[in-house]
Amino acid sequence: MSQSDSFIDEVTEELRRDQLFRALKRWGWIGVLAVVLLVGAAAYREISLSRATQSAQSFGDAVISALDLPDADARAAALSDILPQADNQDVILTFIRASDLSQSDAPAAAEALRAIADRPDILPRYRDLALLRAHMLSPLEDEGLRAATLARLAQDEAPFAGLAREMQALELLNVGDISGALDALRALSEQSVVTLSQRDRITALILALESGATLTGQGAASE
Repeated sequence: MSQSDSFIDEVTEELRRDQLFRALKRWGWIGVLAVVLLVGAAAYREISLSRATQSAQSFGDAVISALDLPDADARAAALSDILPQADNQDVILTFIRASDLSQSDAPAAAEALRAIADRPDILPRYRDLALLRAHMLSPLEDEGLRAATLARLAQDEAPFAGLAREMQALELLNVGDISGALDALRALSEQSVVTLSQRDRITALILALESGATLTGQGAASE
């Protein structure tokens, strides 16, 4: 390489460095700002996660402490004193209170569950679970409304469709339609929405009904 070529290369390199320096001087603040924003966002995320974890832990500790109380009235009072601090904690509290209340007043527990199911902001899976649990505790007196509620809960896309369809079969048993109930139970036992434990329960109920059992309360008893 000649001296002239070497000189041109050095000048070109100096020009590139000079252009880069001017660009950094003019636009470098954008890069600094981007780094600051990234670090700030990461710090905010960590702080938010830490606060959420602490809130969930405090909520769980308060619930456990309340449920450890031996007296039902004391448990109810302690649960009522818990203030939800995150989304859906109030829904979870309602389920816990209803479960405890169901031991002494099933209709009142069912009413509380139906009340929270009517909220527009509740997640669909919580709404369906509340309605299904309410039906198990204290079915609606209106036969048409009861059937419509179970029909909606039993839709294919519903999160607890298998349990709702089992409740529909039990409704048929309650009105004395054993043949219809057996058909519904047999069809349900072959569906993918049914869990293994539920399938075992359905199979046992089918066998009991085929042997001449009758429904007593919520189960089947041999005559």
